[in-house]
Amino acid sequence: MLTDIVQYIFLHWVEWLFLAISALLGWGYRQLTKRQKAEAERNTALHEGMQALLRDRIIQAYNHYQDKQYCPIYGKENVKRMYDAYHTLGGNDVATKLKDTLLEMPEELAEREE
Repeated sequence: MLTDIVQYIFLHWVEWLFLAISALLGWGYRQLTKRQKAEAERNTALHEGMQALLRDRIIQAYNHYQDKQYCPIYGKENVKRMYDAYHTLGGNDVATKLKDTLLEMPEELAEREE
């Protein structure tokens, strides 16, 4: 009986080895797939978070310079760069109008006539 088991193992070791390697490869593939899915979810969250932060900063800049009634050249350049990054990330809503309004503002405060 014991010799039959030893003989069976000796004759079929290649099949058992193939089974073990296949199981390890399957487990590795599942782990890699899980990691890839988690990384994709993380990247999506970072993408959406950065887009929201850029939109918020564009709105804040608009409110700040609208109160001042002018937007200096460095402010315009900053808003333009933020908007370009925001647009690249897929943002395309009210921030476009705010950016356009800021870029059309005067660069210095106009003197008031009394």
